[in-house]
Parts: sequence; structure tokens; C-alpha cells
Amino acid sequence: MPRLRRTTTGAAVTAVAAAAVLLTGCGGDADKASVPEGWGTLETGSLSVGYPKSEGYAEQPAAERANANAAVALKEEDGIRTGMVSVQLDFATGVHDAAGAAAAAGAGSGLDSTRKATDDVRLAGPEDADEAREARRIDYDFTSDGQEDTPNRGTPMTGVLVAGVDSKGVPFVVRLNAVKDAVEAEDLDAFVGSITVK
Repeated sequence: MPRLRRTTTGAAVTAVAAAAVLLTGCGGDADKASVPEGWGTLETGSLSVGYPKSEGYAEQPAAERANANAAVALKEEDGIRTGMVSVQLDFATGVHDAAGAAAAAGAGSGLDSTRKATDDVRLAGPEDADEAREARRIDYDFTSDGQEDTPNRGTPMTGVLVAGVDSKGVPFVVRLNAVKDAVEAEDLDAFVGSITVK
């Protein structure tokens, strides 16, 4: 399966550099995240996030989304959903910080998932929403269950989620799931770096 690639080498370097700045929380313009060239943006009341539009991902109409999702972009190949970017808002009760949001989101990842890494990240957003910009990133692998037009049961998949609480106290979780090896590590970093919390 083709890997996600940006169309311009300079844009790729810029996007990865911007993601690195956001992940380390050092310098840069905190108000708005950098979205790689060729990517689209999903907008919600709590955050915006980039998705690889140039690689075949397309925003799902609101009427077709599951009720739990505030925004979705899908990649479909021969009727099979091989990649998905999703945003869920207010998905858990009693959550007041990034740690709580990540715990709730991680618990919902399923028994067949294997966590690879957990890191604290600092997202782009308003300077006066300092606490809202703190989030947690979880990288994981899992296997497809073959339901709802997903790849055949047992197909290796990979994903990354970012969980936190926006400036109004609304918990959020953003995910990118795709067939394993279809997404390069730098693209996962760019995805995380494209999030702007509101």
C-alpha cells in the first residue's frame, strides 16, 4: 500500500519541523498549528486537525457520521476503509485534564490493541489557554475486526490518538487509524502537530 507522502520536499521538511516544535513546546507561533501542504482540515468547536487529503482521505458528511464523532475523514479503497481520522468531543464524564482524557480514550481503544508509547505533548492554541494546550499522545497497534467496511478481520493496523481538554473544559480525543505500514512515522508526527486546540 502506498505510504503517505507530501507533494513538496520543502513542505515536508517544514511540516516535520513544525511538528517537532509543537511536540517539544519550544518557541513558534502558538496560535495556529501548521498543516502540511496537500492536507485538509477538520474543524470542530474544540479543535482543528489536519488530514492527508492529497492521499485520498475525504471528509465524511455529517449525516453519515456516527453520533459519537464530531468530525471524520476517511480513506476508502475498493469500498474498504483503510484509513480514518476522527474527532470525538465530550466523550467521557468526570474528565478535567489531559491525563484523565487519555485514560478514558485508551480504555476505549479495545482489548486487541497494544500500546507502543505514551507522551505528553503541547498543542498549538491561544496563549491564554495554556492548560488546554497540554495533551497526551498514545501510539498503538491493533488488528481490524472486519466490521463496517474495515479491512479483513485480523489485518494489522496502527494508530495514534491525542487526548486533552479544551479551554471550556470539554474533553476531546483525536485519532488517526490506518493499515499498518501505510503511514510513516513522520506523517503521524505531522498529524499530531497539525492540531490546534480552541
